[in-house]
Amino acid sequence: MTAHLEAVDRTPGARFPTVTVTSPIDSRTVDVLRAVTPEEVRGTATRLRAAQPAWEELGLEGRLTWLRRYRNWLLDNADRITGLLHEETGKAKAEAPIELGLSIDALNYYCDHAAEFLGTGQPWPHGMLTATKRLEVNYRPYPMVGVISPWNYPLALALFDALPALIAGAAVLLKPSSETPLAISAAVAGWEEIGAPRVFATVVGAGIGSVVVDSVDYVQFTGSTATGRTVAQQAAARLIPYGFELGGKDAAIVLADADLAQAAAGIAFGGLSNSGQMCTAVERVYVEDSVYNEFVTELVEVVAALRQRPGGLDDGSVDIGAMVTLSQVAVATEQVRDAVDKGATVRVGGSGDGHYFEPTVLTGVDHSMRVMTEETFGPILPVMPVRDVEEAIRLANDSQYGLSASVWTGNTRRGKEIARRIEVGSVDVNDVNAHLACFPLPMSGWKSSGAGGGRLGGAAGIRKYCRTTAVTSPRIELSAIAALLWFPYSPWKTRAVGQTMRLLGARDIKRRFGM
Repeated sequence: MTAHLEAVDRTPGARFPTVTVTSPIDSRTVDVLRAVTPEEVRGTATRLRAAQPAWEELGLEGRLTWLRRYRNWLLDNADRITGLLHEETGKAKAEAPIELGLSIDALNYYCDHAAEFLGTGQPWPHGMLTATKRLEVNYRPYPMVGVISPWNYPLALALFDALPALIAGAAVLLKPSSETPLAISAAVAGWEEIGAPRVFATVVGAGIGSVVVDSVDYVQFTGSTATGRTVAQQAAARLIPYGFELGGKDAAIVLADADLAQAAAGIAFGGLSNSGQMCTAVERVYVEDSVYNEFVTELVEVVAALRQRPGGLDDGSVDIGAMVTLSQVAVATEQVRDAVDKGATVRVGGSGDGHYFEPTVLTGVDHSMRVMTEETFGPILPVMPVRDVEEAIRLANDSQYGLSASVWTGNTRRGKEIARRIEVGSVDVNDVNAHLACFPLPMSGWKSSGAGGGRLGGAAGIRKYCRTTAVTSPRIELSAIAALLWFPYSPWKTRAVGQTMRLLGARDIKRRFGM
């Protein structure tokens, strides 16, 4: 449904609005798209829904054939897609290929395991009560899955959600952010280019998210917590399921026995890559006070050496790119100002220029400051000393968010013990964001950071796009059991049923025989 400038009606009074995509790198117009109307969204949904039954009827192997062809198309067109991604997001050129690479890795993972994950489940009966039954669980896709994806990782986060849904047999209606629709629209166009069944489409425009939610049977949303609440209310009113990955305020805990150079390098990468525009970015750092000064020295040295070239050519050696929206630059600017006004010190960076904000380290921070409690979504690392690990855990948990965290220590076993006490969906020990590439693990959020299971997570990441049908069938025909349980009732049957249930339910001799 995405139309480029050539298809836009330029006559006076043309009724279709447009979406102008501007590069944050140099404010250049990259493309102008015709925004779709709500009626066009509904029309696209209708066409996708009509094509879905045949897609499901292809069977898993038939669908996987198309997904593998699509993988090859993505690889053949990787340079063009990642070039668009770099231009429209302004992220460092070296980071752009990661999104497509991870998407293809996720596609291969689900193609390789789909037969296992979607095959008929055959659980064993739980006890003697149902021992005469064969149990089956069958998976049927929701006909239409809606994916509403964000602007910070517009390719990976859209495909992470859309590809498993397609493999499951659903049709997918994808609404990317109007800030960054180009790379994902080009990728989805490849689905049509290979001649695949018309069950995958994008719709681009402002104010159409609610129309998508009203048109689908399952909603996968990535974005702010505030918008997530609105989507949840709309989905609940229709009684349709949803999966959300929302905001974060991720903490890093650095213990005294950690390799401080490694911790500083890892936390700098985890907090500043993609200019900090990442739900799982490190946004708070708690360091045991015995090594606090040494760690800060290491971190400032790493961050001060990062290369940022506002408005200039990125030959692949730039470390920190532009930020997608000016509004997010304003948030970063205001949080630094608030922190400094309340006593914080800027150790490096601290200011913005257009779409660029300097990679920043703050010290002298505490939880009275917005930079420690509100989501930043920008390249700022506030660092706070703590007495011990107990205070670090308490402060890490003192947040409305619970997406992910990291623990840095010389003792991996201790790190894992601490990880289990942090109130978040994912924790990396001596690493950052490693869980994002571990597809058998769920990307879920606690508290205000998610709902409905998030994304990925092995079998759960594809089964969530399916409705289940439970089937029982007899292993052997035992009409006597039916005669005992079915009508008509009688006093002796009542006693027999009661004694049987006691016999099966009790776990000691006295109660089993009613003594």
